[in-house]
Amino acid sequence: MISGGPRPVAPFSHAVEADGWVFVTGQMPTDPAAPDAPLPEGIAAQTARVMENLKLVLAGVGLGLEHVTMARIYLTDFHRDYALMNETYSRYFEPGKLPARTCIGVTGLAVHALVEIDLIARRP
Repeated sequence: MISGGPRPVAPFSHAVEADGWVFVTGQMPTDPAAPDAPLPEGIAAQTARVMENLKLVLAGVGLGLEHVTMARIYLTDFHRDYALMNETYSRYFEPGKLPARTCIGVTGLAVHALVEIDLIARRP
């Protein structure tokens, strides 16, 4: 668990490391400073909050987004939110250095979120 990290919505660790690979649990668009506050409005704001939470977890294990090798994204309204989520998500990575990725449409997410993202990172 990462000190000051987002409050877990289920029984899990923020991240687990094995042989230099770091597996970051899917993060929700909750505010670590106010975990009971309403979620941000809209997919762009929720994606940005999720990415900030992922950065917080990665920083807690001494890594950053530049160490991410794979991302999985879950969207509750794939067709409506895919383009705007992509626009927001891509701002967090250096152009031309994006991780591999899968994006999946789902019927629901914890805390009624629109988006959840998990990561795999590699320690240099």
